[in-house]
Amino acid sequence: MKLLNTHTVKHIGIALFNGFALPEAVSIVEAFQSANTLAESVRHGATRYDVRLLSTAGGRIASSSFVFVWTDRLEANRPADSFNALFIAGGAGVHKAARDERLLTWLRRAYCRSELVLPIAEGQFLLEAAGFSHRSRSGRAGEPMPYAACRGNVDPKLPLTVSSPLQTALSVIENDLGAEIARKTAECVAPFVSTRFIATLQRTASQAVSDKIRSSARWLEANSGQPVAIDEAAQVAAMSERNFLRRFKAEMGVTPSDYLAHVRLDMSCRLLVETTLPVDKIARRCGIGSGPRLAKLFRKRLGTTPTEYRTSKRPVGVA
Repeated sequence: MKLLNTHTVKHIGIALFNGFALPEAVSIVEAFQSANTLAESVRHGATRYDVRLLSTAGGRIASSSFVFVWTDRLEANRPADSFNALFIAGGAGVHKAARDERLLTWLRRAYCRSELVLPIAEGQFLLEAAGFSHRSRSGRAGEPMPYAACRGNVDPKLPLTVSSPLQTALSVIENDLGAEIARKTAECVAPFVSTRFIATLQRTASQAVSDKIRSSARWLEANSGQPVAIDEAAQVAAMSERNFLRRFKAEMGVTPSDYLAHVRLDMSCRLLVETTLPVDKIARRCGIGSGPRLAKLFRKRLGTTPTEYRTSKRPVGVA
């Protein structure tokens, strides 16, 4: 017996790998789940989103901050392998993932069958490894844009203006459910993204951030959990350290050291809300070193302590 389903179901995929960056993936999942709840409360039969976390073998995989998530096996979605929106995670493990031929083969198939494919930061390296080039629709190097079709055609299938994967998710929601639900969804997700200092910095950065500086910023993000030397970031940008410091400050609006501090603060805020890890362990995983140093950073940047922040951001009743 076939059950009557009055919902239009749209399929959202997020391709992950060991060492993926957790924050963006979480914000995308939270956005679509919040939209489901809001839409159901407003009208029956509204579009619903089926969100799946996917990895090569499925099962439990670790983010770059060592928070584990459960995923479906890539082939579990066959024979369709098609999504209304498919997000490709970034993170420190992307270069190893780019050598996973099983993942690349699946990406080639899913890329051709999905309406919208969007890499998250370093996720673009996975698409490039799968054979898809990346070029901005406006022609400005490094400007994010959704991948959308097969065999090198870079014209997007959806006319979305993309400023971040989360903004893309909100744009999809607005297209499907209207501006009011998209606005309320953004408000629901706000507690999870309000500490995204890096997103704020990227929005206020120069409109002409070069590929070299952008790559170095992503390298700082990917390596923020370990000791980082600025001269290493300069090497990523293929510049002398002096020139790199000058160019980074001019284009990003902050020094590389300040950018790295914001990245680490972002990560620690996220772990405080999403895990029960002790403050000292969070500090070590975020490259800050110790609980007292993390507390000092919180007092300086947020005017509170890590413990107070964790308490204020968690839902009532969650320990």
